[in-house]
Amino acid sequence: MRAIRRRVLLALLLALAAAAPAAGESSAALSVGGLVKSPRSFTLAELQALPWTTREAAVATARGPGHATWLGVALWTLLDQSGGVAVPAAEFARHNVIVTGRDGHAVTLSLAAVAPGGGAHALVAWSRDGRPFDPRRGLRLVVPGDPRNRDVRDVVEIEVN
Repeated sequence: MRAIRRRVLLALLLALAAAAPAAGESSAALSVGGLVKSPRSFTLAELQALPWTTREAAVATARGPGHATWLGVALWTLLDQSGGVAVPAAEFARHNVIVTGRDGHAVTLSLAAVAPGGGAHALVAWSRDGRPFDPRRGLRLVVPGDPRNRDVRDVVEIEVN
């Protein structure tokens, strides 16, 4: 009986190891859906191939407020790369963008604020201060200057509603 338990445990450990990303391989996958014309998913490599940008933003740390430079792709660019939003520009203020992390934490941004000229320079980042994130922790939504300090770690889904 003990030998069977060991074999089962070994088989489970081997299965988990095979399913985990290899060193240097990213598990980041991001889906974009809802009111976009062509819902799709992005791998980290696909995101990094898009036009990227940097944003300076305050950040809360264990030692108090800090400052960071984030590297990633603008949230609006992701919506654009998903065929664009399926909402007339005149109705942007009536719609939202919901960004959700792997843990279920979600924040809501106005589509009007996310649109170019809207003021929310939201970014889906893969690097902070020149250091890439640990692939197991995924992507991060950063909204510089946001008075509500909305951010999401390990972003897995973006939905326009």
